[in-house]
Amino acid sequence: MTATVEEEAVAVKKITIGVCVMEKKVKCGSEVSSAPMEQILRRLQAFGEFEVIHFGDKVILEEPIERWPVCDCLVAFHSSGYPLKKAEAYAALRKPFLVNELEPQHLLHDRRKVYERLEMFGIPVPRYALVNREVPYQQLDYFIEEEDFVEVHGMRFWKPFVEKPIHGDNHSIMIYYPSSAGGGMKELFRKVGNRSSDFHPDVRRVRREGSYIYEEFMPTGGTDVKVYTVGPEYAHAEARKSPVVDGVVMRNPDGKEVRYPVLLTPAEKQMAREVCIAFRQSVCGFDLLRCEGRSYVCDVNGWSFVKNSHKYYDDAACVLRKMFLDAKAPHLSSAIPPTLPWKVNEPVQPSEGLTRQGSGIIGTFGQAEELRCVIAVIRHGDRTPKQKVKLKVTEEKLLNLMLKYNGGRPRAETKLKTAVQLQDLLDATRMLVPRTRPGRESDSEAEVEHGEKLRQVKAVLEEGGHFSGIYRKVQLKPLKWTKVTKNNGEGEEERPVEALMVLKYGGVLTHAGRKQAEELGRYFRNNMYPGEGTGLLRLHSTYRHDLKIYSSDEGRVQMSAAAFAKGLLDLEGQLTPILVSLVSKDSSMLDGLDNASIEMEEAKARLNEIITRSSKIVSSNEAPEVPWMVDGAGLPPNASELLPKLVSLIKKVTEQVRQLAKDENEKLTDTCLDDVIPPYDQAKALGKTNIDVDRIAAGLPCGSEGFLLMYARWKKLERDLYNERKERFDITQIPDVYDSCKYDLLHNAHLNLEGLDELFKVAQALADGVIPNEYGINPKQKLKIGSEIARRLLGKILIDLRNTREEALSVAELKSSQDHESSSTKTEKEDPKLLNKTDEGRKSSMSDMSMDQDDDDDKETKYRLDPKYANVKTPERHVRTRLYFTSESHIHSLMNVLRYCNLDDSLQEEESLVCYNALERLNRTKELDYMSYIVLRLFENTEVALEDPKKFRIELAFSRGADLSPLEENDTEAASLRQEHTLPIMGPERLQEIGSYLTLKKMEKMVRPFAMPAEDFPPPSTPAGFSGYFSKSVLERLVNLWPFHKHGNSNGK
Repeated sequence: MTATVEEEAVAVKKITIGVCVMEKKVKCGSEVSSAPMEQILRRLQAFGEFEVIHFGDKVILEEPIERWPVCDCLVAFHSSGYPLKKAEAYAALRKPFLVNELEPQHLLHDRRKVYERLEMFGIPVPRYALVNREVPYQQLDYFIEEEDFVEVHGMRFWKPFVEKPIHGDNHSIMIYYPSSAGGGMKELFRKVGNRSSDFHPDVRRVRREGSYIYEEFMPTGGTDVKVYTVGPEYAHAEARKSPVVDGVVMRNPDGKEVRYPVLLTPAEKQMAREVCIAFRQSVCGFDLLRCEGRSYVCDVNGWSFVKNSHKYYDDAACVLRKMFLDAKAPHLSSAIPPTLPWKVNEPVQPSEGLTRQGSGIIGTFGQAEELRCVIAVIRHGDRTPKQKVKLKVTEEKLLNLMLKYNGGRPRAETKLKTAVQLQDLLDATRMLVPRTRPGRESDSEAEVEHGEKLRQVKAVLEEGGHFSGIYRKVQLKPLKWTKVTKNNGEGEEERPVEALMVLKYGGVLTHAGRKQAEELGRYFRNNMYPGEGTGLLRLHSTYRHDLKIYSSDEGRVQMSAAAFAKGLLDLEGQLTPILVSLVSKDSSMLDGLDNASIEMEEAKARLNEIITRSSKIVSSNEAPEVPWMVDGAGLPPNASELLPKLVSLIKKVTEQVRQLAKDENEKLTDTCLDDVIPPYDQAKALGKTNIDVDRIAAGLPCGSEGFLLMYARWKKLERDLYNERKERFDITQIPDVYDSCKYDLLHNAHLNLEGLDELFKVAQALADGVIPNEYGINPKQKLKIGSEIARRLLGKILIDLRNTREEALSVAELKSSQDHESSSTKTEKEDPKLLNKTDEGRKSSMSDMSMDQDDDDDKETKYRLDPKYANVKTPERHVRTRLYFTSESHIHSLMNVLRYCNLDDSLQEEESLVCYNALERLNRTKELDYMSYIVLRLFENTEVALEDPKKFRIELAFSRGADLSPLEENDTEAASLRQEHTLPIMGPERLQEIGSYLTLKKMEKMVRPFAMPAEDFPPPSTPAGFSGYFSKSVLERLVNLWPFHKHGNSNGK
């Protein structure tokens, strides 16, 4: 039977793909395997449906077209020495399906015609003017040149402006700079070695030997965007360092130019589609300039492939396969197989056991449901302990530094964050730190402590190999002043004589945190988006995924967001460019506890009372029906007995670290003060996801922390937890003690600190009770505090859900009206009047929802593609993803609102959004650890009426994050991960019963009382003179000039 199937397969005629291009464009010399064309053709052949025929230079240049091979589909594009007219004649003779049509390729050689075609299709271009000369140096009465501008037909271009030759193959482009900036000219050219431009300071006058385009210089922040389409439905975009910056090409260690993938906005995706259509080139590259919230096309290159991206090669092969099958074998299925044929024998990408599956992702209820929206609020990954040093300073050098950076105001506070400021502080501190060992007999206790703290400040500032305000910041606040005589002797002025210095540091994302975040991104990609075959990536690349990532202002949160994005979108390279490109900071929504500070202080005071008196007080006289309704739920009954034990164990650990720090300090004292010890380079460490083996082998603490800072960390905890003089415990230090224990057990187990595991168990028992109760001592207070901290975030989530619903309803209405109209369009030709009418209706409906409330940071109008013209097989498969990266406080706050919202007076008749079983599990969940998250998924039932309450369903799930104990012995997978200083992330758990149906309407009703109203959010702004990228005439051309529509009807597009 197998043999028969194989024989039948052989008998099926393969579709022939003719590759009629110059050989140099198919292969890159000896690097055949790295040539994009070769990579994509190899993948196409792996499907088993195609035979590839290479024409070769000899045939193309020497043979008549009648003797060229006959093929079903033709890949042909112009390059140097290519006979384009001959190829056109061949296409007319054999009539193959053309990937890129040939006649429009003539346009690409003339920049004037390129701009003319772009404008004809309503695609934005920079403001420009043409200077046409029939002979070199021809005098033109419409062209005027002055020192700082040129004027063409009355249009004035002030320097800096750009001068481009009209011939597309001439890459000598000039930028002329204004005299106020020193003048001169920069020449851009095709990359030569490591250079892409040269600056000529003495060239002030423009060229006059030919015809040129003059256009406005667009400030893009030093980044250019290259867009690569494969058919009108797919575009891949990459950013690179612009040649206008310094002309030095950024290359990676392999010598390749550094580029990184970027997201296109919906407007840019529409531009990519229209470029593809306007020039009738399926495979087409073009250059995009992003300037002040708008985007412009400044060059169209024609046939272009992305280099060195296997994901792109996979996508391009799949898109081209569909294109060829639709054209020549519409009866065959073009569905993408779950495993791509060239990946069948590839090892599966290891998940490293970092993310558990969990039971919370239920998925769709039957075939009628479509995923519409994924909203996730995610805590950052594993970090170093957060640290703070406070000391009063009277030293002149430090007081002068404060005055230097606060504008000389004696009573003004100063914040030092920049590299220059921190270097100034380090220089001053180095001169003030005592040169001998601390604790000389002549010193008082206060002097010894002051010297220790200065030494700690110096060590912190020297840590890391570079300065970054993301990780270290210093506040100097004046405390005392005196009157001194002014320098000119005339009168007196105030001068500070004492200030409070507060240094905040630590809390840096570790290598484990980066690994956790990236792995969780991969998990989301493969598990949160059902029914997509190869997952989220294809959905994302084909314009139907609308993604935004938000982060708080904290460095660890930003880097977690970037690492997650890397895993989610299968990106390559360092985190910094990903962060800059994809992550938006919103500190007002994701930072800070100021709104609830009074209530949190009340909760902590009540908590302290319960612990120290060991008297749990129930909220009513009778025992509660549920354990989580009491004040202080989760606190160990013997909390007051555990506190003294905690103090004695801390002292034991601190003494061991003190001895290690002393040994290290003696070694430092024996060396010259100016000797530079090679620092741990935090800049290099940012991209690492593995432990620093050399430091571990040398018996040093993991990461950037030396023994001196490690001792300072433990000593501060010991001092702050218990005041011996006042005999008073500070329970607010318990989370920090637990934090330090867990960090050292995971990252510094090799130091073998005796008693650390026992200290961890005691600290964990106390922290499991203290941490949840800091956000409210009982459910009603948790709800109040949670709503105040997460108010803005809750408002934004409701906006996300509302926008998704409105968009889905608009698409459904449009689809319904199209189905209704289809009967009339089958019997008669499309009436231009009808087209105009339909377009007007669509245009007005779009204007109603044109502004996305959350897109004010883009300063752009957002229009969704019209499915009638978009040529997308399933246009309704549009998914919105919003990711919010934040800290523990916002995760606790959001969870408390979701589970206790029905306790509000206005909602007491309602059931909780969270089912009873989940409430019990949450009560047992003491910690929402690193990478914990809450995820909301919105599904649309496509078979019910638009007004049906069950049209939209919400699914709620949460994950406890990496909450396994570092002492866990019964989990072999976790034990192996601990060797890499990391812990697995728990899978999502359901917050609803299986089969329950939470409607969007119910969700909105329950959350709205605690959310910031939509009208309180700042309104999005539209740039002046900007009306969007859609117009009636553009849509008419979109339909009439659609190059691939002749094959569209056969497969139901």
